[in-house]
Amino acid sequence: MRGYAGFADSSGRGTYVPDKVLSVKDGHLDYFLHTEAGTPRVASVIPFGYDGKNYGRYSIRFRYDSMPGYKIAFLLWPASDNWNEGEIDWPEGGLDGALYGNSAIKGSLTEGPMKFDPAERTFTSTGPGDWHVATTEWTPGKVKWFYDDHLIDQTTLPAGVPDTPMRWTLQAETSDRADGTYPAANTSGHLQVDWVVQYDYAP
Repeated sequence: MRGYAGFADSSGRGTYVPDKVLSVKDGHLDYFLHTEAGTPRVASVIPFGYDGKNYGRYSIRFRYDSMPGYKIAFLLWPASDNWNEGEIDWPEGGLDGALYGNSAIKGSLTEGPMKFDPAERTFTSTGPGDWHVATTEWTPGKVKWFYDDHLIDQTTLPAGVPDTPMRWTLQAETSDRADGTYPAANTSGHLQVDWVVQYDYAP
């Protein structure tokens, strides 16, 4: 199991400090998201290494407290670190509400801002509190997102689906909001992971 350490998160507000955030208790991986010395402390875990896979099925059982200003982006990220190869997010969203899935369209960054499929987000009907299982099924030309075994959304553009090796990254970070007060210094809580499983794609 690998992870990020010592640099800023996506919004630039938080810092990846796994030794201040991550612990294990009763078989659960625990992210304690909080502010220390004026800087939000966050963490990102890469459960199966940096090399990545082409396609597969990825499932995680997790829960989270309500933490305005923090978010998760559990994603498949290009092993090459070339964002123009695409990105697959599920679940993603603020840790004070519902979550969604989407896929960055490969090659769209060449033409301007990155475009995502589907264009409109479908959110979960639940938010903080209970345990849930989120599953990404990534096959050639199609990505499907399941929530507690129910299909919640899927891609619509086969040509835009990533097709190069991706590494699974379980990212908890600060939200990228225009209001610089997020997250408040007194906001803290726990994101817990019960289990993760990654299946190789077998055509």
